[in-house]
Amino acid sequence: MEFDYLEEFKKEFKRLFRKYRSLDDDIEVLKKYLRITPGNNPPRVVRIPGLGLETEIYKVRHFRCKALRKGSRSGIRVIYAFFPDNQKIVFSEIYNKERDDTDCDKERLKRYFD
Repeated sequence: MEFDYLEEFKKEFKRLFRKYRSLDDDIEVLKKYLRITPGNNPPRVVRIPGLGLETEIYKVRHFRCKALRKGSRSGIRVIYAFFPDNQKIVFSEIYNKERDDTDCDKERLKRYFD
């Protein structure tokens, strides 16, 4: 499985990393998990419906962050695109759910994956 990152993701990650120092290790654990089950696996990973994209876009809802005491319900969300033919995942967005959790950056997803 190959992993890649959008530039916006890298910037968001860097901003969150200043606050949550375990984020580097936490993303590596997520990658190990996604190598085993890259697609829909409720309630932890869910496909985002209604985007009008052929690309499979997923949201990681139960992201484990060691820097937060809440564990799997840390409040951090990760959005990624999965390309099953290439066995590739592109991380596109990472944010703290204190922001509106019902929405991802749909414009960004359409710009890169349409």
